[in-house]
Amino acid sequence: MRYYLSLGSNLGEREQTLREAVRNIEQQIGTVTRCSSFYYSEPWGFESQNGFCNICCELETAMAPAQVLAATQAIERALGRTHKSVNGHYSDRTIDIDIIQAFDNDGKEIVSSDAQLTIPHPLWEQRDFVKVPLQEISGE
Repeated sequence: MRYYLSLGSNLGEREQTLREAVRNIEQQIGTVTRCSSFYYSEPWGFESQNGFCNICCELETAMAPAQVLAATQAIERALGRTHKSVNGHYSDRTIDIDIIQAFDNDGKEIVSSDAQLTIPHPLWEQRDFVKVPLQEISGE
């Protein structure tokens, strides 16, 4: 399966944290086939003096979406993320990893919505910090 992930950090050594997250994704989930350049942005949905560094990556894995979600959340915790956003209340974070899109082995887009995971990510098209790096690696 192919996934597009968005990663962001606005605390600590942002670029280093993103590089470490990508290494962990490769070690624990699958093969990162493409990774965008760093994209810098202001916080979205909340105010902070800490700007974000963002990337998108393309991931190939045999894992199902729920497994990828569990693995990315474990990576977030390992890299210092202490809580997730709740009901649209965002805050500073060392790392955030979102599944943006997923495709099965035939190239068909996976559409899913439950209490834990919605694919495609419902807000990605409103966020330049996702759209620009995603376009860089997907060409679309």
